[in-house]
Amino acid sequence: MKKIEHIGIAVKSIEVANETYAKLLGVQHYKIESVESEKVNTSFFQVGPNKIELLESTDPDGVIAKFIEKKGEGLHHIAIAVDDVRAEMKRLHEAGFTLLNQEPKRGADNKLICFVHPKNSHGVLLELCQEIK
Repeated sequence: MKKIEHIGIAVKSIEVANETYAKLLGVQHYKIESVESEKVNTSFFQVGPNKIELLESTDPDGVIAKFIEKKGEGLHHIAIAVDDVRAEMKRLHEAGFTLLNQEPKRGADNKLICFVHPKNSHGVLLELCQEIK
């Protein structure tokens, strides 16, 4: 594992949240992207070496919509950059961690991703991210 790649924040409205975070961080978002497999629209902010991803559900039954319904808007996940997502998935599975998908999926911002169940990481959803080359 290399570094924290980004912090994901669940929001009801990406438009409203973009305005809030632009004021808060003093920069504009650099990308808005729809990820059909996850049923979300995403918006990314870069602040120095750090990134924040805003996540808005595109489906009332989507994961982000259910998260917000249960917990409200806020921290959804922490993403960790890895060199080889499949190798990390294998290592974590063998160490007893529960992965939320058996194969990496294409995520936002040109990444292959896999989520680690929060029950294994003290209540925090972790996302493994590998840059697609």
